Amino acid sequence: FPRAEDCDGWVGSTMLLDWRSAIRKALMSHGRSVLVLLLSLVTVVSVVARADDDVPKPPVAEAAPRSPLDILIDKSKVDLKQHRLEVKMSHIAGKVTLKVYDDTGAVLADQEQDFSGRAAGSTLVVTWSPATDATVGKIEVFAYDKDGYYKGIAIVPWSIAIPHEEVNFRRDSSDIDDSEKPKLEASFVKVTETVLAHKDLGKITFFIAGHTDTVGAAAYNVQLSRARAQSIASWFRRRGLKIGIAFEGFGESALLVKTPDETDEPRNRRVDYILAIDEPVMKTSGLRPAWKRIN
Repeated sequence: FPRAEDCDGWVGSTMLLDWRSAIRKALMSHGRSVLVLLLSLVTVVSVVARADDDVPKPPVAEAAPRSPLDILIDKSKVDLKQHRLEVKMSHIAGKVTLKVYDDTGAVLADQEQDFSGRAAGSTLVVTWSPATDATVGKIEVFAYDKDGYYKGIAIVPWSIAIPHEEVNFRRDSSDIDDSEKPKLEASFVKVTETVLAHKDLGKITFFIAGHTDTVGAAAYNVQLSRARAQSIASWFRRRGLKIGIAFEGFGESALLVKTPDETDEPRNRRVDYILAIDEPVMKTSGLRPAWKRIN
C-alpha cells in the first residue's frame, strides 16, 4: 500500500486522498509486486462474496393466519325471567362482559364473567343480577378470547303484544269483510300509540302471526294462517302504518289451547300482533318461521 508521504494530499477524515496519484507512484516504485497484491485482494473479495451467496439461509417462519372471532347467541335461550343467556365463541374463551338496559336506557346490570380456557364452541352460561325489575330493553354482550380479541353483539329482546279483538274470517277464506274492519281500526290506534311511546328503542317492526285450530291438514292450516296474516298486514300498510311490517303463518304448530287433532277450538284460531325490534321467539311444535315483509 502507498505510504502517506507518497500521497498528494492530507491523510485524515477531513480531506480526500488522491488515490489515483498514489497508485500511479506505487506502480512506478514497486511495479509488479503491487499489481499482484491488488489482483489478489480482488480475488479474495469475490470468493468471499460467492461463498456468502452459497450459504443456505434459514426459512423465515410465517405466522399462521388467524381466523376471525365469531360469537353465537341463541335468542331462544335468552331467559329474561331467570336472567341468563348462552354464548358460544369460535376461539378458546377468555371472558364475557354484559350490560343490560331497561326500555328507557337506564343500566340494570353491568357484569363480567371469567371463562378462561374453555374450549372453542363450548356453551358459556352468562347470568346477571338486575338492579330493578324494569323491562329489559337491550343487552350488550362482548366475548373475549384467550388472547384478548373480542367481538360484541346487541340483543334487543323488547317486545309488546298488542291486545286486540280478533278478526273473524269466513271458512277457508283470507278476505277481510267490511264488518271486521272497525276491529282493525281500533288496533291501528293502539299500535301507533305504542310505537310512538317507544320510538327511542330503535327500529320497531310490527309482526303479525296467524294461527289455526287442528281441524284439517297441518300443511293446509299453515298456508291458510299465513294468507290471513298477510291480509291483515296488507291492511295495516294501506291504512298508513309507516314502520316495518312482517307476517307469518304458524297453522296448528303453536296452539294456545292444547287439543287433539280435528278439534274445533275458537281460541286457537287467532292472530298475534307483536311490536319488537328483533324477530319474536315463537314456541312451536317444530315449525321454523320465515317472516315475510310487506313493502
